[in-house]
Amino acid sequence: MVKFKYAATKGVIFMKQWMKKVSAIFITVLTLGMYIPPAILSTNAETDKDNLASKADYDKRNIESTEDVEKNGEMDVDIHLPPVDKLDEPSLTESETIIQAITEQAKTQSIDKLGPKIAHQIEDEFTMMILPEIEDVITHLLADMEDDAPYIGITEKPSTGYGERIFNIYDYRTQRDIARFDVRRDNRPQDGYWFNFHYHLGDDNFEKHYEIGEIFWNKNTPPKWMS
Repeated sequence: MVKFKYAATKGVIFMKQWMKKVSAIFITVLTLGMYIPPAILSTNAETDKDNLASKADYDKRNIESTEDVEKNGEMDVDIHLPPVDKLDEPSLTESETIIQAITEQAKTQSIDKLGPKIAHQIEDEFTMMILPEIEDVITHLLADMEDDAPYIGITEKPSTGYGERIFNIYDYRTQRDIARFDVRRDNRPQDGYWFNFHYHLGDDNFEKHYEIGEIFWNKNTPPKWMS
C-alpha cells in the first residue's frame, strides 16, 4: 500500500510539472506574434505622424482652392491676349483697304507726274499743300461709294509733255471715269507760271472745275511733265 501511494504521489507531482511547462510554451507561442520592438514602434509612430501632417496640408490646400473658386466664380485660366496697342488698333474694312490703296497709288502718280526737274523745285510745297488735299478728296469721294469700292480702280500712267492728266478714278465694270485729277500750267502776264491742281467729276460730265490748290513756278517756262 505504501509503495503504491508513493508512486501515485510521484506521478501527480510529475504531471503538475509537465502541465506548467506546457502552459509556459503555449503562452509564449500566443504572445510571440504580439511582441513589437520599441524601435519599430517609434518608427511607425513618426511615419503615421508625417502621413497625418501631409494629409492635413493636402486637405488645407484643397479647401483654400475651393474657397478661391467660390470667391472668384471661376478657375484661373492662362489666356494669351494681343498687346494693348493691337487691341486699340481697329482692323480695316474691305472698302477702307481699297481706299487706302488707291490713295497711296495717287500719291505715287502725282510725284511721277511732276518729274525730277519740277519736283526738285516745288516738292516741299506739293507735299504739304497739294497731296493732303488730293487724299482728302479721294477719301470722301470713295466713302460715298462704299458698296462699289471693290470695283473702283485708278489709271496707272499720268500724261507726259504738256498733258494735264495726273490720274483718273474709274469703275471696272463700266470702264467709265468717275473723277479726273489734272494739273494745268497757267501763264499769267506780269506774274509768271503757276501750276493749278484740280479735278472733274463724271456727275456733271466733267465740265465743272473743282479747285485743289496752286503752286508758283517762276517767270520762266517750266520743263515738260515727267522730265
